[in-house]
Amino acid sequence: MSTRYFGAPVARIEDPRLLTGGGRYVDDILLPAMLHAAFLRSPVAHGRIRSIDRSAALAIPGIHAVYTMADFAAIAGGPMPPMAPHPLIKTPITCHPLTSDEVHYAGEPIAIVLADSRASAEDALAAIALDIEHLPAVADARVAAAKAAPRAHSERESNLIATLRGTHGNVDAIFESAAHRFTETFATHRGGCHSMECRGVVASVDAASDDLVMFTSSQSPYMVRRFLASYLGRDESAIRVVAPDVGGGFGPKANVYPEEFAVALAAIACGRPVKWIEDRQEHFLATTQQRDQFLTLEVACDGQGRMLGVRGRCIHDNGAYAPYGLILPTTALASFPGPYALEAFDIAIDVVLTNLVPTSPVRGAGRPNTAFVLERLADAVARRLSIPREVVRRRSFVRAEQMPYLTGGKMRDGSPVAYDSGDYVQALDLVLDMIDAGGFEDRRTEAAKRGRLLGLGLASCVEDTGLGPFEGASVRVTPSGKVVVSTGAASQGQGHATVFAQIAADALGVAISDVIVKSGDTSAFPLGLSTIASRIAVTAGSSVEIAARKVRDKAIKVAARMLEVAEHDLDINDGAVHVVGVPEMMVTLAAIARTLSGAASVALPKGIEPDLAAAGYFETSQLAFAYGSQACEVEIDPDTGDAKITRYVVAHDCGRLINPKLVDGQIRGGVVHGIGNALFERMRHDEAGQPLTTTYGDYLLPAASEMPDIEIHHIETPSPRNPIGVKGAGEGGTIPAAACVISAIEDALGPNAAPITVHPVSPEQILEWISKTKT
Repeated sequence: MSTRYFGAPVARIEDPRLLTGGGRYVDDILLPAMLHAAFLRSPVAHGRIRSIDRSAALAIPGIHAVYTMADFAAIAGGPMPPMAPHPLIKTPITCHPLTSDEVHYAGEPIAIVLADSRASAEDALAAIALDIEHLPAVADARVAAAKAAPRAHSERESNLIATLRGTHGNVDAIFESAAHRFTETFATHRGGCHSMECRGVVASVDAASDDLVMFTSSQSPYMVRRFLASYLGRDESAIRVVAPDVGGGFGPKANVYPEEFAVALAAIACGRPVKWIEDRQEHFLATTQQRDQFLTLEVACDGQGRMLGVRGRCIHDNGAYAPYGLILPTTALASFPGPYALEAFDIAIDVVLTNLVPTSPVRGAGRPNTAFVLERLADAVARRLSIPREVVRRRSFVRAEQMPYLTGGKMRDGSPVAYDSGDYVQALDLVLDMIDAGGFEDRRTEAAKRGRLLGLGLASCVEDTGLGPFEGASVRVTPSGKVVVSTGAASQGQGHATVFAQIAADALGVAISDVIVKSGDTSAFPLGLSTIASRIAVTAGSSVEIAARKVRDKAIKVAARMLEVAEHDLDINDGAVHVVGVPEMMVTLAAIARTLSGAASVALPKGIEPDLAAAGYFETSQLAFAYGSQACEVEIDPDTGDAKITRYVVAHDCGRLINPKLVDGQIRGGVVHGIGNALFERMRHDEAGQPLTTTYGDYLLPAASEMPDIEIHHIETPSPRNPIGVKGAGEGGTIPAAACVISAIEDALGPNAAPITVHPVSPEQILEWISKTKT
C-alpha cells in the first residue's frame, strides 16, 4: 500500500458520526425505570451539620428517595480512597460521597434526591430543611498559611498539609558570587475547567448478575472502576465503567468525584438506574479548579544576563481536600528550571488547605504557573540590565549539544528530570523570525500614530509528556478483514481514534477506513490509567504500534506457510500479504484471520496460536519532553485599558507528528486556554469562601471574536524514548501562553511601568498602570 498515514493531515474519522448527531454522551443514555438525581449542597464554605429534615421533600409527588450517607451504611461508608497517595500526607484528606458532619466548601454534596425528573428533584431540594452551624472559614491561601488562621478542617492542627522542596546545586554559593540578584513576587489565579459538556453519571445494577454498570463523563474510567471497587468491597470484574463520548475534560474530569460514588450507592440502594447531569452552576461550585499560587522568587544572573539560579518560596492553595494528593504542587516543582540551564535552584512549596473547591490539574497542571514565573524572571533580568529579552534567553537556555540534559530536578516519583532532545534556541529564533520581530518597532510607531500602545511578548517552555508507567492496546484482524483496535485510553475529543487508526493502518497495510477503534470501556480492554499529562500519543500510540507490529509479524509467518515462501520475501499492503515482485501471489489478511479463527476438526498451522491478534503495553519510566516558544503582539487602548491580541505565533516541537492537523488543533486550543488565563478567567470568592463568579456574566471565557489567528510552526525532533518518536502536544500551547501575553502587555506599557507579576489582568488594572506611568 503506497499510502502512509503517519504524518499525514488525515481528517478525523470521528467527525462524520459526531457532526451528524450520532454522538452518545452521558445525557443521551436512557435506561428503563431510570430516576433522576439532584444534590443538596452546602450553602456555606465551612460549617457543622446540625440536622436535615427530609419529610417535606419526600411528600412531594414524584420523589422516590432522599438519601444521606447514613442511608448507605449497609453498602459502604467512610471517606473516598485517595487517587494519588503521597508519603507526606500521612492520613488521606478526602471527602465522603455525601458529607454528614462538617462541610468544608460551598457546594459540597450533603444529600442526593431521586425523582421521576430532574426538575422534580430540584424542587425537592428547596423543601429540605438543613440546619448548619457556621464555622470560621479561610478563603485565601496566604491567610491559611498563617499559624493563627482559622482551620479549614476544625479537627486539624494546621492548614499546612505538606512542604515540598526542590534543590539543585550550591544555591548559596551561586547567589553569593552572582553579579546581579533580583526579587519578584507573583500571584496566579484560581480558574475553572468549563468544558463544553459538564460532568454526568448514569449508574445501574444488572438484576441477573448484580454487576454495577456506570457511564461517566470521565478521563479516567479505569480509575473510577478501581476506586469504586475498593470502596464497595467488590471485585473489579463486577463493575463496568464506560466513558462514552465526552465533551472535553482538560484535567478536572480525571478526578474520581463524590457524585460518581453517590450515584452508584443510590442505584444500589434503590434498585433502579440513576442519572445525574451536572448543571453549569454546579460546575462552578463543585468541579475541581485550578490553583491559586503566591510566590516570592529571587533570580541570580551574571553580568551578561545569563540566569544562574532561582530560589524562593510558594504558597499553593489545595482547596478543601487533597483528592489528587500532591500532584499539582509536585508537578509545578518538577517544572523548574524550565528551558533554562540553571546551575542551582532552591524552591519550597507550602501546600495549604482552604475552604474552597479542591484543586486539581487543569490543562498544564502547575506547569503554566512555573512557566509564568520563570518567563517573568527572564524578562525582569532583561529589563533591569537593559538587555534584549531574547538575548537573555539565548544565553540562559539549555543548549542542543547538552541533550540529554539532567536538570537537577526530580519527577513526582523521585526519578531525575532528564530532557531527551531538542533545540530551544532554534524554537525561539523561529518564532521571532515568523512574527518579524525585526520590524516590530516600525509597527509600534504606526500604532502610536493611531493612539494605541503596542507590545511584543515572548515566552518559552518545556513540557514533560508521556507519563508512565504504561498504557496498553490490542489489535485484532477480524475474519471480514476489519482491524479492531481496543485500548483503555479514553478520549475527550482529542482525536484518539484517528491517530490510533493511522498507526495501525500503516503497520498492517490497510485503509484507515478499515480500522475500528474502541476505547474508554473497561469491558473492552483489561487495563488503563488516565488521559492526562499529554501522555496518550506516547503511551497508547506506542502500544498500538507494538500490538500492530506483532499482528503484522504473525500474518507474515502464517502467509509464508500458506504461500510456501520465505518470510523475508513477503510484504503487506492493500489488506493482503504479497510476495515481493510477484503481486498475484498473495493471501488477504481476512483469509489469514479466518484460518486462525479455526474450524472444528481443522488443524491450525503448527506452532501458531489462534486469532490474528495481539496486545501491546508500552512501559516507560522516562519522559519525552516537548518544548516551544511563543510570541504575540498586544495592542492596548489607553483610554479604556482594552488589550487586543493582534498577532500570535507558536513554534513547537512535539517530536514526530502523527497528524499535523490534530496537533495544530491541540496547540491552538491550548493557546486560547492560556489567553483566557491571562486576560479573562478569574474564579473569585469573598472572605467567607462564598463564590462570587457563578455565571458567565461574571466569569469570562475567551470568545472566538476576541482571538487572533494563531500561526503554528513545527519542529520535529524525534524522541528516542518511544518506538514512534512522538512527544505529547495537549498542553504545550497553554503552558507559556499567559506569560507571553503578559510580557506583551508589559512591553506595551513601556519602561516606566512597573513589572506585571500577576494574571489575569483586567482593563481596570491596565488603566491604573498607565496612569502611574504618567505621574
